[in-house]
Amino acid sequence: MKPVTVYTTAFCPYCSRALKLLRDKQVTVQEISAGFDAKAKAEMMQRSNGARTFPQIFIGDTHVGGCDELMALERAGKLTPLLAN
Repeated sequence: MKPVTVYTTAFCPYCSRALKLLRDKQVTVQEISAGFDAKAKAEMMQRSNGARTFPQIFIGDTHVGGCDELMALERAGKLTPLLAN
């Protein structure tokens, strides 16, 4: 399975929802709390081409986007293949 990185912030329902979906699929997630960490947020924005909202999700080197994009991939049946090696 490809490595998954999720940049999150505290008390974010979208972050929680995205993490729940990934964990329900038994994906190991590297969660980076970037809401109050300027260095982590700058890294997130660089990797995501300027996105400032949370969460920002990466599967391998692919920037998925946020929670809505992750859910759309799942509904379309494209999330599981994207997670596969």
